[in-house]
Amino acid sequence: MSASGGTRAIMAALTANIGIAISKFVAYVLTGSSSMLAESIHSVADSSNQVLLLIGGKRAARRASAVHQFGYGRARYVYAFIVSIVLFTLGGLFALYEAWHKFADPHPIESWQWVPVTVLVVAIGLETRSFWVAIQEANAVRGKRPMMEYVKTSRSPEIPVILLEDFGALVGLVFGLFGVSMTLVTDDGRWDAVGSAAIGVLLVIIAVFLAIEMYSMLIGESAMPEHHDAIERALPGEGVEHVIHMRTMHLGPDDVLVAAKVAVPAGSTAAEISAAIDRAEERVRAAVPLRAQIYLEPDVYSAERTTGGSTAAGPAGEPVVPGH
Repeated sequence: MSASGGTRAIMAALTANIGIAISKFVAYVLTGSSSMLAESIHSVADSSNQVLLLIGGKRAARRASAVHQFGYGRARYVYAFIVSIVLFTLGGLFALYEAWHKFADPHPIESWQWVPVTVLVVAIGLETRSFWVAIQEANAVRGKRPMMEYVKTSRSPEIPVILLEDFGALVGLVFGLFGVSMTLVTDDGRWDAVGSAAIGVLLVIIAVFLAIEMYSMLIGESAMPEHHDAIERALPGEGVEHVIHMRTMHLGPDDVLVAAKVAVPAGSTAAEISAAIDRAEERVRAAVPLRAQIYLEPDVYSAERTTGGSTAAGPAGEPVVPGH
């Protein structure tokens, strides 16, 4: 994902949510609708989350330091994880609390009855536009992957987060519209509570899903399979016979760490090995659209010798752990 693409999706969502939040709050003040209050807090949470994503992107752009020698790329994952917490607490749990409160003391919408329906319909239009921008940005980078697979496997958090937030916002607006409409038709405020509860459950599910995905990124995910394979294919060449074993890990959405043991011809001189490694690094950087930090260990391949006293290079090129 390009940084500009992610920023465009974030700004589209932020602009829509600020306007929607204000209009929902006005509608809540005029009508006292529980669904409108839940939706108001939801929009505030979404707006806060988009600001957090922008802050995370800015902090991730800082240059590496003596303490953080691999840079600050994972700041984007940290802030995306905070987004899931905000969505869970400020969005989901508050909506569930408001639903419980309204169900315990239901009352119909008695004044300004046209306001919540109008606000929700307009909000659906604005959220649809924001969602469409996010879909366009996702389509530009997901290739042939289905959208849900892209959301689950992407190493860049911003567009998947915005996609899920906008999807949740659209479905939540439909739930809110249902609750408000049924309350107006039946004069039973419990329908309003049902709409708020549905919004809360939806936001909790999305927040938990996001937290799981961001947790996986924070502890370190390998390069995408197509990038991993491209790196492994690029390493062999003049002076490098093949890859004995290799590990990759994302240091940030656009930065990947590559550590590999590569086989070099027996009898190679130090100068030849050094030149071969330099060429291998050049091939890797040309093969993938990522900033690669590459560490290669040259070795003379042997399926029988041990590596580090605990593993042996197997015929398939991957370390074989004794007992496995």
